[in-house]
Amino acid sequence: MKPRPLLFLLLLGAVLLPGCTTTPRRTGVGPEVAVMLVKVRKEKTPRRVVIALREDAAPQTVANFKELVNRHYYDGMRFHRSFIHRLLQAGDPKSRHGETERSGTGGPGYTLPAEIRLKHEKGAVAMSRLPDPINPTRASNGSQFYVCIEPMPEFNGQYTVFGRVTEGLDVLDEISAFPVNSNDFPMEKVVIQSIRME
Repeated sequence: MKPRPLLFLLLLGAVLLPGCTTTPRRTGVGPEVAVMLVKVRKEKTPRRVVIALREDAAPQTVANFKELVNRHYYDGMRFHRSFIHRLLQAGDPKSRHGETERSGTGGPGYTLPAEIRLKHEKGAVAMSRLPDPINPTRASNGSQFYVCIEPMPEFNGQYTVFGRVTEGLDVLDEISAFPVNSNDFPMEKVVIQSIRME
């Protein structure tokens, strides 16, 4: 006895559809990102900042950043340099103790080779480094990074850009306007509660 056409189509659909759904559709889902939670002043709820990483342009820098994130290296650090509506810098382990004369000089004890390919567009995340006279290869600090609140073309070709803020740039812009001391260290307490890969 031949199956009826409608029944045949229903049976065929029941066989094929489960196979079609084994690979979920990823519409609108981007690559792996770093999610930074920032505690501002005495606020109970941390602010969220999302960084999309550019492994294609800076593979060694991104691999190092992810390793530090997975070790929870950045947890508890403060933003230690701030320039109003322009730039915020973090990643110095010495900043956990607040501002000292050595703020901005810390790191994990190694540098990274330069991977200078991307421009300093709005939201760009780049590695800090020592100046050219003592660092002619433009090697990056092993952990310190900064975020461009606005485009900073004057830095193009000089520093390794390895990501871009895709959410929360307004949070960082607000923080950049907090008062600073003579070393550009924010006087308000702003702490990286955590950075996690998602």
